[in-house]
Amino acid sequence: MQSRSLSRELALLVLGQVSEQKRFNQGDLAIENLLQKALDSLMQHWRETLDRSAEGLEQAQQNLLDSELKESGTSHLESVRTSLRSSLAAAEQVLNGLSSSMELPRLILLGDQDQIRAAALKRVTLVLNQRSVIDAQLDQVMEGWRLSRLPRIDRDILRLAVIDLVDLETPAPVAFNEAVELAHRYSDEQGRRMINGVLRRFHDSVSASSTVSS
Repeated sequence: MQSRSLSRELALLVLGQVSEQKRFNQGDLAIENLLQKALDSLMQHWRETLDRSAEGLEQAQQNLLDSELKESGTSHLESVRTSLRSSLAAAEQVLNGLSSSMELPRLILLGDQDQIRAAALKRVTLVLNQRSVIDAQLDQVMEGWRLSRLPRIDRDILRLAVIDLVDLETPAPVAFNEAVELAHRYSDEQGRRMINGVLRRFHDSVSASSTVSS
């Protein structure tokens, strides 16, 4: 179970290093190179999240200064509190993510490296070979939203979950749980809700189509 989760997480991070406009040259990558790609992607993700958190804190500080210079109602103070809570939550997410990032290399080294590497590459290759089809299927269940508007990390979590459900025949509860767990580690509350809802609608759609065809 741990090897499968690690390979899924590694695949997610490697996908983040692959351009959505170019084909992936798989080659014969060593686990060290895969891990380096994953960590590069991860560091970039946390750096961007931390930058957004810093911007939010600066805005909250400015709002607080503005409130001291003029009489402000409860609504203005509540806006400051909301900005602070959002920025602090983002900062906490970065700290938790960095902790997970430092743990990932150790877990891979302790596990079956060949198995983890092979499973991660298989997932990456399946996603990239079917990406346009997967994206079209996900767009059909987005309910007024477009997959392209989601953050890259959320798009890749959804794509990997579709591979789990369709190609790897992972039981739906397991696939949902693994996707939400990845979202918990790398996305935010809105992303988790979106991913869970989209996957359930996707699964219902696939199940309905299977029933009709049979």
